[in-house]
Parts: sequence; C-alpha cells; structure tokens
Amino acid sequence: MIKFGGFPGLGGRLAALALGAVLWALIIFCRLVQLQVVSCHTYRLMAERQQQRTIELTAARGTIFDRNGKPLAISVPVDSVCLNPLRVPDRPMAANLLARVLSGVDAADLLKKMDKAVNDYRRLGRKARGFGFLWVKRKITPGESEAIRSLKLDWIEFRQESQRSYPDGSLASHVLGSVDFKERGNDGLELKLDGELRGRSGTARVVADVARRGIESMMRNDAEPGKNITLAIDERIQFVAERELKAACELYGAPTGSVVVMDPETGELLAMASYPTFDPNEPPEKGADPSVRFNEPVSVAFEPGSVFKIVTYSAAMETAGIRPDTPVNCNRGVIRLAGRTVHDSHGGLGVLPAAEAFAKSSNVAAIQVALRVGKENLYKYVRTFGFGEATGIPLPAESRGYIRKPEVWHPAAIASVAMGHEVSVTTLQLAQAASVIANGGVLVRPRLILSRQRPGGPVEKEPAVEPKRILKPETAITMRRMMEGVVLNGTGKAARLSGYTCGGKTGSAQIFDRASRQYTHLYNGSFVGFAPVTNPRIVIAVTLNGVKLFGGVVAAPVFKAVATETLRILQVPKDLPEEVLPELSNPEEANDLASAEGSEPPEDLGDAPAVPQVAVLAPPDTAAPDRPAPVLVSAAPEQVVPVGPRVPEFQGKTMRSVLEESLAAGVPVEIVGSGVARAQTPPAGAFLNPGQRVRVEFR
Repeated sequence: MIKFGGFPGLGGRLAALALGAVLWALIIFCRLVQLQVVSCHTYRLMAERQQQRTIELTAARGTIFDRNGKPLAISVPVDSVCLNPLRVPDRPMAANLLARVLSGVDAADLLKKMDKAVNDYRRLGRKARGFGFLWVKRKITPGESEAIRSLKLDWIEFRQESQRSYPDGSLASHVLGSVDFKERGNDGLELKLDGELRGRSGTARVVADVARRGIESMMRNDAEPGKNITLAIDERIQFVAERELKAACELYGAPTGSVVVMDPETGELLAMASYPTFDPNEPPEKGADPSVRFNEPVSVAFEPGSVFKIVTYSAAMETAGIRPDTPVNCNRGVIRLAGRTVHDSHGGLGVLPAAEAFAKSSNVAAIQVALRVGKENLYKYVRTFGFGEATGIPLPAESRGYIRKPEVWHPAAIASVAMGHEVSVTTLQLAQAASVIANGGVLVRPRLILSRQRPGGPVEKEPAVEPKRILKPETAITMRRMMEGVVLNGTGKAARLSGYTCGGKTGSAQIFDRASRQYTHLYNGSFVGFAPVTNPRIVIAVTLNGVKLFGGVVAAPVFKAVATETLRILQVPKDLPEEVLPELSNPEEANDLASAEGSEPPEDLGDAPAVPQVAVLAPPDTAAPDRPAPVLVSAAPEQVVPVGPRVPEFQGKTMRSVLEESLAAGVPVEIVGSGVARAQTPPAGAFLNPGQRVRVEFR
C-alpha cells in the first residue's frame, strides 16, 4: 500500500479526485462546444425569438384628389390598443379601468372577452408561454391614446394602424367607395383600384424587453406607399349635383335618383351623384338597406322612355332622309301595329314637321319614324351610341344595360324601342349618348381618372380611349337645334337657362313591377341636355326613379339648377341676355309618357351588373392583422368551428337579390358574369373565414 504523508490511501483518493475533476472539466468543455459550436445557430434563433419580434409596417394608402387637388380620401395614422389577457393581474379591475378611458367600451363585455380568451389559450396549451392577444379598441382617438399611455401598464400594447378618412363625408361616396377595418377596398374606386391604392407593406425587426416593449429597431424594409389618384370630378360641381338631386328626390318622393355631369369634348366626368347617399366614414350597420350603396348612375339600368328618341331621330336622319321639316303623321294620337294599339302622350296631333313632333315627344311620330328606319338599322344605331355595352369606367358593378337582337323582336317591338321601352340603359350611358350630339357626332368614352402618381414619382397621365365618329357632323348639329326646340317650345320648358342657350330631351317611362308582372303608373323621369347650344361645354343627364310626374316636371329643373351653377364655376361666357324665366304652370305641357302598352320588359332591367369583381361591405371583425383568423374552441379540444358567418344560398337568384342578401348577412362576394346565379364557392351553409369572399358565377 502506498503511503503519503503518513495517511494510507490518500494518494489513491487524490488520483481519483483528480481524474473526476478532469472528467467533469471534459464534460463541461464538451457541453460548451455543443452549445457554442454545434448548436450555436439553434440557440441564437431561440434567443432572437425571445428578444426580438418582427412587425409589419403598413403602407400608407394613396390619396384620392379631385381635379383641383382637393383631397377626397386620405389615410391618417392612428393607435389601436390591445392587451395580453394572460398577463393581466386583475381582470375585473382592468376592464373597469379601460372602460372609463375608452369610449364605447363596455366593462362587462370586455371582462367576458378576457375570461374567454384566457380559457381558450389554456385549452390550446399557450399558458406556459405566457403569451396572448386581445383587441380592446381599434383606431382610438389621440386623447384616448395619451390617457392609456399615461397608465404605463406592461400588459397593454399599442398597434399603429392607418385610418381612411373622407373629409367631405358623403360627398361622392358612391364614386370613392369605402374600406374595411384593414383598409381593403369594399366598393367604388377603393375596391376597383385597391391594388394601386394599397401599396406594399414593409417590415421591421425590433429588440424587445421582458415585457415585449420595443427598445430599438434592428432592421427595416421600408413600406412602399400606394399611388395617389387624381379624378376628373370637380368637388364644387359634385356638391351642387348632390344637393339638387337630393332636394328633387325628397320633393317628388323618388326613392332613387342620379345625375351625371360630363365634358362632351373630353369625356371627363365633372360630377356623378347618386341618391340616397351614405357616409363612408361610418361602417354599415347590420340590417341596413343595401340599396343606399348602389351606384345609381353606373350600376342600375332602367327603361329610359322618350329620351331614347334622340337615337331614333338620329338614325332616321342618317338612314331614312328625315329632316326637321319632314312631315310626320301623328294620326290623332293613336297607332295600331301588329295587333297592338299605342296611344300618344298628346291626343289630337295630326301631321307635324318632324322637329315639332320631336319637341312635343309624340310617340306615334317616333314609331312612324322608326318604321322608316327599320329594325336592323335602329338596332345598329342603338349599339353605335354605346347602349348594351359597358362604358369601361373604372368602377365595379357597371351595368351594360340590355337590348334584344332584332331577330328575336316581336312584331311590335320596334314601336317600343323607338320610344325607350324594351331597352334598359344607365344614366351614364345617357350622358355618353347626349355627348355625341353635343360634340358634333363623336362617341367619347367617359373619363373618371386623370392621372396616377406614386409619392415622389412621376405623374402618370391616364390614357384616353380613341374617340369614334358615329354621326355625320350635320346630323349632330341638326339634332342640337331640334333638342333646343324641346326646351323652347316642347316638353322641356322647365330646363330653360337664364343667360345661356341649351338643348335637351325629356323622358318618362312606366316602371315594370316584377311581382305583378305588369307596368305600373310610377315612372322613370329623365332629362338629358347640354349648354350652350353653339359650343356645348357640359352635358347633364338626370334621372329620378319611381315618381308620379313626368321627366319634364321632376328632372328638367334639376338640369337647370346644376347647369346654371356648373357654367358659373367653369366661367363659361353667356350667350343670351339675362331674363326672368316663367315657371312651368301646366304639368301636362311636359307630358312625354312613353306608352308601355304591349311592351315586353328587358330581361335584366338593372339586375345584372356586368363587372366580374364586386364586393359588399362586411362588418369589421377582431382578427389581428398579423395573426391567424380567430377560432371558437368547443368543449372538445379537437373540434374547431370558424367564427365567420354562414354562407347563404345564392343560386337561382338575380344579381340585385344576391347583393342585397350578402350585405344583410355581412358576407363579401365576388361576382363573375351576369344574369342569374348558377354556381357559388363556398357552397351554401359553409362558414366563411375572415377575409374570404364568396365567388358567385352568373349566366
């Protein structure tokens, strides 16, 4: 036995201890190598996940301007407040505290949401991580944000979001549209140009402390702002158009109406008004009337009545040799054609010059003229004027209108088409057609957008569609004089302007009731006109739907008021001396009712918008923009049910019915085609996830 310093076996124990120390050091060294070399990347990523977080930098949505640079739609940064319910020390106290600071937040409701969120996260196994998320209030005011920040509570977080604002409220709301809580376009230009307006989001990596509060930014990928859009709309003219349209609709009890103001030379749309209006700053209320958001001038087609005689007489001058002084037999106000009897708006008229028959809006005269033209030529000119096809305006859900091909016309259909029945049009199409007469015979497509520009980038001018000559200049000039006669001596006397010459045409068409399958004694009252006559600077089309009086009574005064203000705003020189004009004393003088006796209504009649991208407003949900869609967790952890609404049955319904039902149910839809709904995805009864749309195909 080895002895060391008088203690037997001490050397062996020291050797064993030394060997153990060497082995322990070796183990520590190997572990350090494993941590620092072998698994370095894994642990570095774990540390970064704990200390850093990546946040989305939302791109600023582009601004929409009017033609004079006045902002109509802007985006401003605002705070939204959220919290981690798993870190709240006293949930009842927190709910009461936040409810006192934030308007519209109910303490009991917030407490219920926090309790439910905690239970849901526990079931999902997230308790150990101590991480949770719950929105308290989206897009709070600056005062609320300052009050919350002053509390300095580590379980409260702020997210900066962008809030779309429309400074003029309801002005041009149907043109602009609106956005949802994520600033995605829902309708109008906001929907149609959503990709350009939205821009591209960026990202930033932020170093955070133990309370997940940002300390400094580590890396940044800048957001690319959306494009700014400049419209042809003039805010001043738009205000006048909406004001006068609203006053007329309320005075005559019209449930809907529309006004379009257009430059006949360039096609620029100076105003496009729709009644009723809505405020895009306010989200739609559940169960609200969806028709409030229909863009009447673009999306709703109707039978126009006698304004359509513009096409009939233009075709007659081009193909049948009709002139203003050509005698036309009004046959004492009655004509029989293929077993159908049509009565005139004015009884007892005999043989009249074509210009006078046009001014008095004789139905019999229009039919006599159309018979000389022939159905093939009449159909050709209807299509040449742009009816039956979309204008191409960059707004969703534009209706093409409708007209049957001549080979399927019944024997008396030419009589109906000649005076504006058995054809459906939009107010925008009427303005486009009147511009042909005003500019000397050229079809000019309406222009809503003048330019685009990304902030700091070059201005991109919007290209215009090449104009197309469709009438001889002498035909257009002759029609101008005949339309001036309508205002001076015919059914449009209420449209006369003080200080300016003007021309136009009235229209009154009976409305077809689909429920009873018959025409009613409610009318689409219209007036389309231009001023001045020699060199027209503006064209204005006005329609009031569902009225009991004629277009010369209800729509012509709207033209007069809007034209007077528009010519003043545009500083157009007067071509007549000022005078006090007499009021229309006898409404029968404006009687231009297009008889619907024996007519077959157009197949769509406003129910078939033809743009394959339409969305309706869905109510905002509580999904965080950077998190998965929320789910409801049932008692059985494996059973997960989506929060979204249940999809209705759309198949077999018209487009108007689909739009009404989808808005009422809060279900956004994507529409393809026109006619009747034949297929949908997802199917009826399925749950719709947040952000998902129902695709409905029409044929």
